[in-house]
Amino acid sequence: MLVPIIMGSKADLEFAQKIAKKLKDLGVYYVIRIASAHKAAELLLSIIKKYDAEEDIVYITVAGRSNALSGFVSANSINPVIACPPLDKQSYMMDIHSSLRMPSNAPCMTVVDPKNAALAAAKILALKNTELKSKITQGIADVRAGIEKDDKELQ
Repeated sequence: MLVPIIMGSKADLEFAQKIAKKLKDLGVYYVIRIASAHKAAELLLSIIKKYDAEEDIVYITVAGRSNALSGFVSANSINPVIACPPLDKQSYMMDIHSSLRMPSNAPCMTVVDPKNAALAAAKILALKNTELKSKITQGIADVRAGIEKDDKELQ
């Protein structure tokens, strides 16, 4: 059970670490790598080949701008890919559009919030891992209990 987090550049490290923290809290192993579909395609292919040899993999890609990274990983892997673009205020619409409009036969889920991207990956992995499924189920129950408590306090 592994989540390779692949960034387009080192500039995205702080954003990727938010994903990594949530995965760590859930007990999900991860690695953080840097590769670019535009600038280092051979490196990216070797990374995909390495991790595709493992079992129970979900990729999370962190790339903005033209986001070829997510589609490239998806097109070259049998495993699920979650695109989590680090959006900035000036180019938000262009960057999100790039992550949503993947080429044919290269599907990716796009999740904007880094913690939710990690949780989405964990939920996919939990389909085959009962311990992780229990942690996620407990997390849902904890959130629900907090909302119910807040509601009672307002009564």
